[in-house]
Amino acid sequence: MAYMLLIVEDPAQRATRTEDEGKAVYQQMLDFAADLKARDLLLAVESLTSQDQASRIRVRGGKTQVLDGPFAEAKEMIGGFFLVDCKTRQEALEIAARCPAAAWATVEVRAPGPCFT
Repeated sequence: MAYMLLIVEDPAQRATRTEDEGKAVYQQMLDFAADLKARDLLLAVESLTSQDQASRIRVRGGKTQVLDGPFAEAKEMIGGFFLVDCKTRQEALEIAARCPAAAWATVEVRAPGPCFT
């Protein structure tokens, strides 16, 4: 079964690192992804740009609204994700606990649900 591991982080935390620290953290995430891939558990992985490069779209009353980031009201952002193939929810939780991002962010584990029915 597929599980999404969402990296939920403080929007400001990336700016607290030096360039070398940022590279080291990124390498930890690459190594984690490589391990999951080698174990045939990784379905997809992406790091996402910070929300100052994001846009939010909504349609209300037939009118499209576009709000470009950064989003002042945001206390958290999705910094990236891993899509993993696990036999059980417990296995997904164990993988999330080993994710390096759990040390500086929250790793939210989500299973797929019904599709808009």
